[in-house]
Amino acid sequence: MLPLLQIKNLRVTFSENGTEVNAVSNSSFTISRGSMVAIVGESGSGKSITSLSILQLLPKQATVSGEILFSEDENHFQDLLKLTPGEVSNIRGNKISMIFQEPMTSLNPVYTCGNQVMEALIQHKKISKEEARQKTIELFELVSLPEPTAMLKRYPHQLSGGQKQRVMIAMAMCCNPALLIADEPTTALDVRVQKSILMLLKKLQQQNKMSVLLITHDLSLVADYADEVIVMYKGSIAEQGETKTILLNPQHNYTKALLACKPTAGSKGKKLPVISDFLNPTNNITATQKNIKNISPIITNEVVLNVQDLKVYFTKTKNIFGKPTSMHKAVDGVSFTVNKNETIGLVGESGCGKTTLGRAILHLINPSSGKIILNGKDISTLQEKEWRLIRKNLQIVFQDPYGSLNPRISIGDAIMEPLTVHHYFNNQKERKEKVVSLLEKVNLNADHFNRYPHQFSGGQRQRICIARALALEPSFLVFDESVSALDVSVQAQVLNLINELKADLNFTAIFISHDLSVVHYISDRILVMNKGKIVEEGSADNIYFNPKDIYTQQLIESIPGQKKSF
Repeated sequence: MLPLLQIKNLRVTFSENGTEVNAVSNSSFTISRGSMVAIVGESGSGKSITSLSILQLLPKQATVSGEILFSEDENHFQDLLKLTPGEVSNIRGNKISMIFQEPMTSLNPVYTCGNQVMEALIQHKKISKEEARQKTIELFELVSLPEPTAMLKRYPHQLSGGQKQRVMIAMAMCCNPALLIADEPTTALDVRVQKSILMLLKKLQQQNKMSVLLITHDLSLVADYADEVIVMYKGSIAEQGETKTILLNPQHNYTKALLACKPTAGSKGKKLPVISDFLNPTNNITATQKNIKNISPIITNEVVLNVQDLKVYFTKTKNIFGKPTSMHKAVDGVSFTVNKNETIGLVGESGCGKTTLGRAILHLINPSSGKIILNGKDISTLQEKEWRLIRKNLQIVFQDPYGSLNPRISIGDAIMEPLTVHHYFNNQKERKEKVVSLLEKVNLNADHFNRYPHQFSGGQRQRICIARALALEPSFLVFDESVSALDVSVQAQVLNLINELKADLNFTAIFISHDLSVVHYISDRILVMNKGKIVEEGSADNIYFNPKDIYTQQLIESIPGQKKSF
């Protein structure tokens, strides 16, 4: 019996300025019927290019060679690379479906979620509109969407990230495909939503006896779900085999690095290893994991920030006279303090209010009531002119570094801008010298000054955003999901950098994230938020190892790779 999919000597190249760039080099692997296979690697490793090759979704500049053999009927196969566009269209979304990484950009914003699923059913199954409607409702029930009938008429912007991803799964599953390709389906989602999405995929795979190709950068995530693992590095397969074998006894140094880069329960107080530590034989890995506690800033009893009964309400509905009839309580009576040089971790699911709280502290959102006392002064009621005098002491690093940088401005000018606005230094030459020193501080160099954001990797862009936030030497920083969408190795680099800067500059910080393992690693104290309220707080170790609240326990249980169910 033939396997469902065989990839033989796949090679993908792109032409760039007259030269060929290898994206995938001579990769070969098989996917058995009814199995879940995971391709793991960093951004640029070739994993997504490999998956897009299967359905001929690569741009015209790509040159693809090798064989991609698909055998739906167990006895005969067809080479997908030799099919005409019309023949591929009959397979795409019907026999082989794909879930893309970002559901918001994958769903059409001008069509309802119901229409988008119904369109696929009518196209491939040749059924009536009413039959497609009923089937869509059944699919929405299958993927555990709330109010399936009402969900038909809702637009993508009206759904949460997890709900949009469920709509994408329903669309991908509507024609009962033999193979489902899931390209980073849970990146940047909460750990609980991530767990529910992957459990749903596993359940649907087993129910429908289909195969799943899971693309991810997180090896610990596949421990609970994948039958086999393929590790890709720089366009080639570093190693492949059963999940248990690869994770318990990795042979390639790159695989060992991916496993070691992610913060674990025992990594707090140590420098996280990065890829170069494993791939450079001259590096001493043990030496790089030096203790960072001794160089951390000393936390004092001096209260820098005191938040008292803070509330941020948004209008949900209005009556015919335009007056609010119901309110969404994004932040509902939150109180806490932050001491000098302390890093507070703020953790919770999307929608719990943690980002709204962080932005209210920075005056990016006006609070409905309550007090925000910074260095003994209530800043919650300050006017904009008064805010400008203290804004330089409060800075934020956002989740999306590319969206935070102006693509038309060089990164040197972007970092220099706040220095110019606040009249730091006497002239542009002195400001440029300051920018160069900041670039060096975040492990970049002077040559990068005139480059633009698109010329950097995701991790480099995040370091640029950190340099810009540090330009005015603020006493207080807010990191808003600053590492959630980064590869595990790049995430390790940024976390190490933050620890080094904390020790060097002695700033106070709030670190917002949905990943408790990351928050535990970087924070001194943790606040857990749920539905606008703080449900638990305590030292990082107490919250992580001995949680009291059921919600906190569920967050910790949802951390991928915990159970290692081989």
